[in-house]
Amino acid sequence: MPANHHYVPHPVSEDARSALLAELAAILPAEALRVDEEDTRPYECDGLTAYRQLPLAVALPADEAQVVAVLKACHRHCVPVVARGAGTGLSGGATPVTDGVVLSLAKFMRIIEIDAAARTARVQPGVRNLAISEAAAPYGLYYAPDPSSQLACTIGGNVAENSGGVHCLKYGLTVHNVLALRVALIDGAVLDIGTAAPDAPGYDLLALLIGSEGMLGVVLEATVKLTPKPQMAQVVMASFADVVHAADAVAAIIAAGIIPAGLEMMDREATAAVEDFVHAGYDLQAAAILLAESDGTPAEVAAEIAAMCALLEKAGASQLRISRDEAERLKFWAGRKAAFPAVGRITPDYLCMDGTIPRKHLARVLTRIAELSREYGLRCANVFHAGDGNLHPLIMFDANVPDELRCATEFGGRILELSVEVGGTITGEHGVGIEKVRQMCVQFSADELAAFHALKAAFDPQRLLNPGKAVPTPRHCSEYRLTGSARGLPPA
Repeated sequence: MPANHHYVPHPVSEDARSALLAELAAILPAEALRVDEEDTRPYECDGLTAYRQLPLAVALPADEAQVVAVLKACHRHCVPVVARGAGTGLSGGATPVTDGVVLSLAKFMRIIEIDAAARTARVQPGVRNLAISEAAAPYGLYYAPDPSSQLACTIGGNVAENSGGVHCLKYGLTVHNVLALRVALIDGAVLDIGTAAPDAPGYDLLALLIGSEGMLGVVLEATVKLTPKPQMAQVVMASFADVVHAADAVAAIIAAGIIPAGLEMMDREATAAVEDFVHAGYDLQAAAILLAESDGTPAEVAAEIAAMCALLEKAGASQLRISRDEAERLKFWAGRKAAFPAVGRITPDYLCMDGTIPRKHLARVLTRIAELSREYGLRCANVFHAGDGNLHPLIMFDANVPDELRCATEFGGRILELSVEVGGTITGEHGVGIEKVRQMCVQFSADELAAFHALKAAFDPQRLLNPGKAVPTPRHCSEYRLTGSARGLPPA
């Protein structure tokens, strides 16, 4: 496990392990319980592949009754549980613990209902993000949040991490597009949270559960909003000679009162990797490119594209290209959405960070990231949701080279702390997981973290659900704060 992981193992005796495995074998068919190393190896990590470890067992229940039974058994024997979707998360949120059970929801793949009149879909947590839009398409509807991994990522994981995507600026994150959840707690209790009505009485537990990283409950079902497909959409791609002018253009568009359907930036390092991979037609001479999308009626789109083009030119754009048809629009976005795998082709390993900053500080932070890249001698490609300031620096390294993983982790930590310094946060949509636990000590005070722990205890007193993730212990923070920065950190 990484040095920045602070998980303290629950003492589980051999007798308890044996008793639990026997109980799980009675609950699940043989093919749905995996205990041998070769069968648990595929679950040793999520998209944060730099850190891996094997779980005690992997359970693959097929229905709600089996999920409840597995949770009750683990609760009874005080064995930790890590819920897992497609494993596309990038912060280690689904990383197993050696003395725990991975609870895979991969078999929960049913779209239960599409209600076109109410513009909602009721789905199981293993349904792929894109599959919801495909099922809703005949009704002229779609599911708006679109993470780059939407082809593979599941709605349960999206709920756990409060995922976003390239269109979240206009249409919101997962929390803005989920109406209700059916959730199982660690003791097997099943709750229905939220409502299809405009509001619900009591505390807003729905917003609490979305983004809780599997630490409070296991999603069994979600009711999500569906959005009418716009009549048309068009993208303008703008080239800039430097990232400062590109960042200024972002600020100018938002300041003008325009909320694009998408507003994304990529620097030269990122566009070079993507163009070689996707051939999206990106300008390889530009230091940075912006993709700004408008959607709506033809008249609305024409007016908004014209307004954005004027602002982009005024901000110093050296070249503007407007998508001529739907195929070219999708090609522009295919390049942006392929940025992560494209960078994976040119480096043995990379870390994808996820800080979010006020838009006015984009130029300052990007300039500082370039300085840190030179300081550490590690390349960094920047690709991010410029409209809402959600950065995704891709720090390239080779784990086979001594000390490069440590340097990359330290580099990433300094970017996150810089985000906090300028008034931002350490995550926008990837979650904290194990990757950013130390930076939580910078983001929040001791009293705030104590409140988080109290909240966790209200749902999970024994701290069995996804332990060691997201919220650091007081001791962990005390050690971290003694260092004063992301450098020279003591092992947790």
